[in-house]
Amino acid sequence: MRSFSLFVLLLPCWIYAQNAQLTGRVSDQDAAEPLIGATVMVDSTNGVTTNINGRYSLNLPAGEYEVTFSYVGYESVTERVSLEAGETIELNQDLRPVSTVLDVATVSSGRYKKALSEVTVSMEVLQPGLVENTSKQTLDQAIEKIPGVQVIDRQANIRGGSGFSAGAGSRVLLLMDDIPILQPDAGFPNWDDLPMENIGQIEVIKGAASTLYGSSAMNGVINFRTAYATSDPVTKASVFSTFFFSPRDRDNKWWDTAPFSLTTTFSHRRKIKKFDLVVGGFYLTEQNFERNADRHIGRLSFSTRYRLNDRISITLNGNFNGGERSSWFYWVSEDSKYEGEPETFVTNNQRRFNIDPSITVFDRVGNRHRILTRYYDVDNNITNNQANRSRTWYTEYQFQRRFNDLDLVLSAGAVYIGSSMEGQLYGDTISSVVSGFSSRNLAGYAQLEKEFFDRLNLSAGLRYEQNRLVNPEYIGNSGFVGDSTITEGKPVFRLGANYRLFEQSFVRASWGQGYRYPTIAERHISTNQGGFLVQGNPQLQSETGWSAELGLRQGFQVSSLEGFLDIAAFVMQYQDMIEFNVLSAGLVYQPINIGDTDIRGVEVTLQGRGKVLGTPISFLAGYMYINPRMEQFSSEREAPSIARVNFGNSTSQENLLKYRNQHNLKADLEATLDRLSIGLEFFHASQITAIDYWLQVPIDGLDLTDTTPGNPKESRAWGDSNNGYTLINPRVAFRFSDFLKASLILNNALNQEYSVRPGRIMAPRNLIARLDFDL
Repeated sequence: MRSFSLFVLLLPCWIYAQNAQLTGRVSDQDAAEPLIGATVMVDSTNGVTTNINGRYSLNLPAGEYEVTFSYVGYESVTERVSLEAGETIELNQDLRPVSTVLDVATVSSGRYKKALSEVTVSMEVLQPGLVENTSKQTLDQAIEKIPGVQVIDRQANIRGGSGFSAGAGSRVLLLMDDIPILQPDAGFPNWDDLPMENIGQIEVIKGAASTLYGSSAMNGVINFRTAYATSDPVTKASVFSTFFFSPRDRDNKWWDTAPFSLTTTFSHRRKIKKFDLVVGGFYLTEQNFERNADRHIGRLSFSTRYRLNDRISITLNGNFNGGERSSWFYWVSEDSKYEGEPETFVTNNQRRFNIDPSITVFDRVGNRHRILTRYYDVDNNITNNQANRSRTWYTEYQFQRRFNDLDLVLSAGAVYIGSSMEGQLYGDTISSVVSGFSSRNLAGYAQLEKEFFDRLNLSAGLRYEQNRLVNPEYIGNSGFVGDSTITEGKPVFRLGANYRLFEQSFVRASWGQGYRYPTIAERHISTNQGGFLVQGNPQLQSETGWSAELGLRQGFQVSSLEGFLDIAAFVMQYQDMIEFNVLSAGLVYQPINIGDTDIRGVEVTLQGRGKVLGTPISFLAGYMYINPRMEQFSSEREAPSIARVNFGNSTSQENLLKYRNQHNLKADLEATLDRLSIGLEFFHASQITAIDYWLQVPIDGLDLTDTTPGNPKESRAWGDSNNGYTLINPRVAFRFSDFLKASLILNNALNQEYSVRPGRIMAPRNLIARLDFDL
């Protein structure tokens, strides 16, 4: 009996000794960098993923095997290997990056790397080369190139999901390296905080993404991913200046010497053994084409990562922004559109920074554990009694398990967000003896993605989040507001599918719920903008809704030219949608729940690169049509009160959500001839026909007067600057050497006078002269 027990104890050791060990490293063929999370499959049944150093290990019985190495964005390689009992074989593999735009690696749709062609939602990727070539200073300028994306006065909207909200509340969540970076009190994106000098890739999800990312992702997600360190050090610098020409209407010209700006940037990336380092800087000094709306701002950023061993890495990232900027809300008169109404003029001495410690651990069975944290501190010292300060603590735990034999990926996690705010902007809680505002968000989520038959990808996700807002008592524009605590929780769900019909044909369908909790600014802001009061609404209800789409992404290759055509039909429905309205009584600018809304549309994207007649070219083009409507919109006396409010507050007789262009066309084309490159950027947007009717009172020149008896809305236009617009921006660049490139970019070459919202005219023709250095 004792001998049998000893045999049982030693049997696993004897079996293990009869097996063989297959180990190795998977790397990028061009950069010689380890590929983290690459899949190593044996005979399509047994597999592992590589660790932080790109290494893998498999314990296999003796025999012959086919080993397949794969990684998103790289060509798969299969090797045959023969293993004998007891031996250890090292099989290293270098993978070559794929050259097609369909196979660009993305992470935002499922929190792990996935080819662009295989995601179950509409998604676009913007590469750093195009951003640099067009000299976009900030992220909001760069994302305007993406079909279906618009920015109205620094507020992003996707497929018409948002209008103009004057810096309070966003339905598009802004991420920096997978972590939210919206200002917590207003839900507003501070675009200057994003280190464009260290851009790695910009990923945009179109449609509700609340399941993975929470409340502010109701209309989509913009994920700014910074560049990684490389084994070979990379150092870059640039200096560029913008010169503004006279506007088409010379009466609007206020300057004798042309306004101009000067910008400098630098970045450095390198690996030092187990340590990764990325640093960057930016400085802008500008005399703006808008009189006295000048900027003098700077930024320093860093990203570090240290690999403790094959399974654990820690990172510490940081971003520091500061400076002074001035602005005004609307022009002083119709004849002085580049000069601001003095009562709306403010100066902001701003200071913002974020610190992001995190840790990633791969356990012994290949599960990935991540803890992401961010401390975000915003101090806006704004004149005109609009100062505010907010602090946010963000913590997220992520768990991910790949079941390679089942082609299944499970992603799950938990989130805590805590914020505190005070300011003159909210009933002067800075000088008050009472404490300021505070908010808390708790959430848990899970998502499954499964592949069938090497053709069909299915995804399903759910999230539950709870929001709590605590406000002190204060005296605002509407009088005394008592202290209160509001707690609310909601679940959201999503489903998605992507099916590969043919080698380069992908059909996708998705449906996802959205949920957005009102921001502190929307509920409690209390300030003025010249001729009207800006006032929060403590009675605001949360927005809910859903979005769905059906899309086809068709790849193509003609000789050396390759790319894809994407066509998507979509619908978005919101309940209790929140929109700012100028109410007639006392000219109060206030957010209200306007009821249910329905936005339907079609979007077409064409993207590619390659050679035509031996000349390398790249292109990105898109068209979008939307039909954005309110469910309650009527002037009839028996109609619900919200329907009459919506009708009375709009300049349009037609039922249209305000501040939306129904037609939007954009394109970018670039060709390279040896050292010379020539490019052209094109934008066209149709007229905005619906805005707030009562803005005509404080803003001169909107031309909203009722002139047709019995038909009070017949002539509600809003000025010559709102006839839609067409912008043509040509550019040329010459590379003198591997070290130096010079560029000239002419923006608004036709010198169009146009507005994207009332009271503010956009930049006249301007020229950017730029030098880029690769050190």
